Amino acid sequence: MQPKQIEVKAALEASSAQAQEAARQRALLRTSGVIAALVAIVAIVDVFSHGHFLTETNLTNVLRQISDNAILAVGQTFVIITAGIDLSVGSLIQLTGVVMATFANAMPFDGIPLVAATLLVGLVVGCFAGFVNAVPVVRLNLPPFITTLAMMLMARGLAFKLSNGQPVPLNSSAFDTIGTGFFFKVPIAVLWMAVIVVVFAFLLTRTRFGRYVFAIGGNEEAARLAGINVHFVKTMVYVISGGCAAVAGLLLMARFSSGSPQTGIGDELHSIAAVVVGGTSLMGGRGSVIATFLGALLIGLLNNAMDLLNIESYTQDIVLGAVILIAVVIDELRKRYLRA
Repeated sequence: MQPKQIEVKAALEASSAQAQEAARQRALLRTSGVIAALVAIVAIVDVFSHGHFLTETNLTNVLRQISDNAILAVGQTFVIITAGIDLSVGSLIQLTGVVMATFANAMPFDGIPLVAATLLVGLVVGCFAGFVNAVPVVRLNLPPFITTLAMMLMARGLAFKLSNGQPVPLNSSAFDTIGTGFFFKVPIAVLWMAVIVVVFAFLLTRTRFGRYVFAIGGNEEAARLAGINVHFVKTMVYVISGGCAAVAGLLLMARFSSGSPQTGIGDELHSIAAVVVGGTSLMGGRGSVIATFLGALLIGLLNNAMDLLNIESYTQDIVLGAVILIAVVIDELRKRYLRA
C-alpha cells in the first residue's frame, strides 16, 4: 500500500469513527423512539387484554417466538448497512433445516457431539450460500436484489427436492433442549438469540471490520480509494447473513423436531421489517444491531398483542405494513430535519 493511500485510509478510518460516534447518537434517539413505542404497546394492550399480556408466560413466549427472526435480522442488518439486501434468508432456513435433519439422522453418534456437528454442517451450507450470493454482487456489480432472489428460488427448490416435499423428522432427542428447553426459566432459544445479538453488536460497533462496513455503506468508492478491501468486506456480510440463517434454521428444526421445506417461507420479509423498524437505513451507511433486535421485539409484541385481542391475521398484516411505512416515513422526516 502506498504512503498516500495509507494516509487516506487513516483519514477515512478517523472520519468513519467520528461518523460512527454521530451515528451512535442518532441511533440512541431512534432506539429511544422504539422503546417508547414498546412501552406504549405494552401499557395499552395489557389494559385491553385484562392483564393477560404482562405475564411471565406470555412474555417468555414472545421472546421465544422472535428468536429466529431476530437472528435473521442481525445478519440482514450487516447486509443492509452496505446498501444491499438478502432475500434468500427465509429459503436458507428451509434448506439448512432439511440438510441438518438429514445429516443428524444419518449419524451414528448422539448427544452434544451430534448437535455440534449438525450446527457445523448447517453453517457450512448457509455461509457457502451467502458466499454465492456475494460473488455476482462484488465481482460483477449485479444488484443484490436479483442475486439473492435467485438464491431464494434455488434454495427453496433444493430444500423441496432433498426432502421430497415432506418434513424430515429427527430421530434424535438431542435437539429437544435447544428447541423447548429452559435455563433458569429462560428458553434456550432466547439465550442463543442473546449471544448472537451481543456478539454481532460488538463486531459492528467495536471492530475495524464494523467500521469498514459503515464506510462502504456510506461511500463505497471512497472506501475503495482508501484501500479498504471492499470485495472481502461485502462478501463477509453476505456470509454472516447466511450463517445467521443457518442458526435460525437449527432453532426452528429443534423446536419442531423436524427439518421442513415449508419452514421459513416469508421470513426474509419479516427480517427486513425488523431491520427497517429498528431504524437501519435502506440506503446504507447507518444501522444498529441492538435497534434491530428492538425492532424484532416490537413486531413480535404487536403480533402477540393482536392475537390476544382476537384480531384476524389479514388485519394483522395491514397493521404491520402500516407500522413499517410509518417507521420509514418518520426516519426520512428525521433525516430531512437534521439536514435543515
